[in-house]
Amino acid sequence: MRHYLTLGAYILNLLVGTFLFQAPSFAQDASTIVILPQEIRYKAMGSGAETAVLYGDPTKAGLYVIRLRLPAGSKVLPHIHPEEVRTLTVISGTLYFGFGEKWDESKLKAYPAGTFFSEVPTTPHFVAAKDGEVIFQATGIGPSGFVSKHE
Repeated sequence: MRHYLTLGAYILNLLVGTFLFQAPSFAQDASTIVILPQEIRYKAMGSGAETAVLYGDPTKAGLYVIRLRLPAGSKVLPHIHPEEVRTLTVISGTLYFGFGEKWDESKLKAYPAGTFFSEVPTTPHFVAAKDGEVIFQATGIGPSGFVSKHE
């Protein structure tokens, strides 16, 4: 009988402790950010690409989240980003991504909606929206930048 009480006490302790220590994570505070899709305001970047800052400031030190939109048929020529950490998630469409300092259609790999990947710091790469509009999201630790590598 004593064994069951000890096990029961342990489980009760675990459950109470779990709820006590996780309760704050369920609460929303004044710093919560919610941006609905129709509220996202894109700004032109050039070559038809558009960007929207969702969180932080990519030009400053710290965490940032940006959403990028490429129209059908657009290309972003070889470039690098100087930040140490940068991940991308394809939201819609198929993003074609390739590595190299020169545009090479044969190096493009299809990343369909739902794909998550990380970029290697300062590695030249290029992207295209061959099949239609593409929306993807980049998260990184700034300051960010775009350094052209094409000739």
